[in-house]
Amino acid sequence: MFHFIKRRKIFYVISILAMLPGLISLALQGLNLGIDFTSGSILEIRFEKAVQVEQVRETVKNEGFEASRIQQSGDRDFLIRTTKLTQSDSQKLMDSFTGKMGKVELLRNEYVDPIISTELFWRALGALAIASVLMVIYITFRFEFKQGIAAIVALLHDTLLVIGIFSLFRIEVDSAFIAAILTIIGYSINDTIIIFDRIRENLRMQKKGQSLEDLVNLSIWQTLARSINTVLTVMFVLLALYFLGGATVKTFVLAMIIGVASGAYSSIFNASPIWVDLRLMDKKGNSKAMA
Repeated sequence: MFHFIKRRKIFYVISILAMLPGLISLALQGLNLGIDFTSGSILEIRFEKAVQVEQVRETVKNEGFEASRIQQSGDRDFLIRTTKLTQSDSQKLMDSFTGKMGKVELLRNEYVDPIISTELFWRALGALAIASVLMVIYITFRFEFKQGIAAIVALLHDTLLVIGIFSLFRIEVDSAFIAAILTIIGYSINDTIIIFDRIRENLRMQKKGQSLEDLVNLSIWQTLARSINTVLTVMFVLLALYFLGGATVKTFVLAMIIGVASGAYSSIFNASPIWVDLRLMDKKGNSKAMA
């Protein structure tokens, strides 16, 4: 039986190496923030006849607004998020729509102020911080404080890996990305709690002479099939959404694909091993104090 815990330092190194390029990129060039977190214009339009989202996207792109996000609502309504548009830009875009796809009505033309977008960015970070604190409190009450710390370290691994990859490859970050991060945190912590729950059950029945490392390793093996089946099921759905879904969900789905894979890894190879190290450090400290 492969011993996950005895080889935990190898997995720590793998995690660090996986995060390092993204962290360097994050420090040097930051994130490629989208309109939701910078500023820009929001257009809501309605065509007289049903049109395809690809037609709208191609028209917007041809007018020079390649970074735009198009969201379809029904057959005729579309929401366009793009860089700041002047009055002439908006009129030129509407004329282009009319010429290619028929009569179109402008329902809304709003400009997102940088102050509002900055506030949205900090509120998103606040939501992540609050979620992390609440999870530590929950795990502390359900299990113990050390397991809460181990779980948060694993969650930081997942979050920083996703953010780092988006920074490294300059993938645009929008409000859907924040939703993806929060979803990843929920998925990852659930998988970690399953393993912690099995560890707690096995601790009650710990055999004489059985080391903590062996007990945790056994617990991981007992929940491994469940972890693999869960991640594969979720991954099949996400891959289908990524390749068959619309462009508006790609940011969310891509973040989820990376995060789900990372969450499965960290739950098995990071969270429980870190808890073992914390317990062993505590025992060593107590032994020195008694001596």
